[in-house]
Amino acid sequence: MQLSSSDILKLEQRFRTNLINCLSGFKTPHLIGTKSKSGITNLGLFTQVMHVGANPPLMGVLFRPHSVPRHTLENILETKEFTINLVHKAMMEQAHWTSARWEKSEFEATGLTEYYSSNHFAPFVAESKIKIGLEFKEQHLITANKTILVIGEIKELIIEEELITSDGFLNIEAANTLAMTGLDSYHDTNGINRLSYAKPDIPPKRLD
Repeated sequence: MQLSSSDILKLEQRFRTNLINCLSGFKTPHLIGTKSKSGITNLGLFTQVMHVGANPPLMGVLFRPHSVPRHTLENILETKEFTINLVHKAMMEQAHWTSARWEKSEFEATGLTEYYSSNHFAPFVAESKIKIGLEFKEQHLITANKTILVIGEIKELIIEEELITSDGFLNIEAANTLAMTGLDSYHDTNGINRLSYAKPDIPPKRLD
């Protein structure tokens, strides 16, 4: 199959959405926890989460256009706090269920548990083994399609200690963290190896 840009736009909408969502390959599902100033909690499933920098420690989240209510985005802009919680195998169905259009808190609706630290207003997901607390820093409008990139600074990490190696490598596979393609396909991961830092004229070596 070979498709031009005009061919892609002629595809049936659901087919096109599924195809384009799969093109970037495996992504990691994350649950983003927020709470409004009035105390209503919200939990949303996101795969467009990215590393932005380590000094200061920054992460980014891409949001769909703010043309309809986006409770996660609105809570972040209102309170300046949010959490990112990696999804593992045992919480897959509940995490996916949060993407339904609930009229109440997704925590309550799906049975996932709110967890609070003394340092953070927004709720973490107790079931997640890798929890990240962030403070809103800035937002950027992607003019090509009106999506919004939100940048947050990491203010707190709550991670099971055995998942971190002596050199700082985070073994997300040991946490049974899932991968995802498209909008509804979940995958186990199978680590092959870590490789040494790449240098000219020196072939990479396996570290494990």
